[in-house]
Amino acid sequence: MVRSIEIKKASVRDRLIIDVDVFMNEPDDFDFSPRASMEGNSLSITNAGADAGGSIDLDEDQMNAAERDRMVELRVKFSVDGMHGVLTHKTKNVRDGPNAKKLAEPRWKTVLPLTL
Repeated sequence: MVRSIEIKKASVRDRLIIDVDVFMNEPDDFDFSPRASMEGNSLSITNAGADAGGSIDLDEDQMNAAERDRMVELRVKFSVDGMHGVLTHKTKNVRDGPNAKKLAEPRWKTVLPLTL
């Protein structure tokens, strides 16, 4: 289950792009079904059937892109509190050490219809 949704930033390229951090309760949670809605100049991202959500105020260009396309591109970074701690023993030269590979990051990207 989603514990909280934090909107990091909004930008416009071909369409409106929203970067979001989603904090889950447990690592085995897969219950995330995002919904996007807009009231006035405030865009809100919520999880279907839950109270968790976040909102951001859009400027004029971002509002025009959202109203034109009626969709947003959502870039999501998932994390679980307490699971991703601070690395204490770092390899001096990363290319030489046994931990040369980068850890996988749980991210995905999707396009959501926008409810006005």
